[in-house]
Amino acid sequence: MKKVFLAAGLVAALAFTGCKDNASEKIKGENVEMAANRDANATSFPTLEFEESEYDFGNIERGTNVEHVFKFKNTGEAPLVIVDATSTCGCTVPSFPDAPIAPGETGELLVKYNGSGMNAVTKIVTIKANTEKGTETVKITAFVKSEEGPTNNG
Repeated sequence: MKKVFLAAGLVAALAFTGCKDNASEKIKGENVEMAANRDANATSFPTLEFEESEYDFGNIERGTNVEHVFKFKNTGEAPLVIVDATSTCGCTVPSFPDAPIAPGETGELLVKYNGSGMNAVTKIVTIKANTEKGTETVKITAFVKSEEGPTNNG
């Protein structure tokens, strides 16, 4: 048991004496320069700019599948990376590009809606990207008509 304590004490003593070196002497100049360049570029963000942020499907029959393509452009200074796109419910499914969108380039976000619900329907799609805000949104709307149609009580 004494040997275990002695060994642990020696390891601790070596660890503490090894930390006495001057840490500033270990810094490499090229690493400082790379960090400065990285920090200077940290203020450059992509900008996700949609041609339209809302789309109305108008009147549709219940259960009718519809889709719309939202076109966008990266008007920022860095490549745009879309990490995720989600909707407010499972009836709306967005699809986004996997590859980064270079500054000045365009891309498309496909939004599919399955026609569930009744009457006026609004769905929001949230896009998570490396923009300065971090999230952007687009909206779809529709008026979902009943399959039966109006009834006559006369």
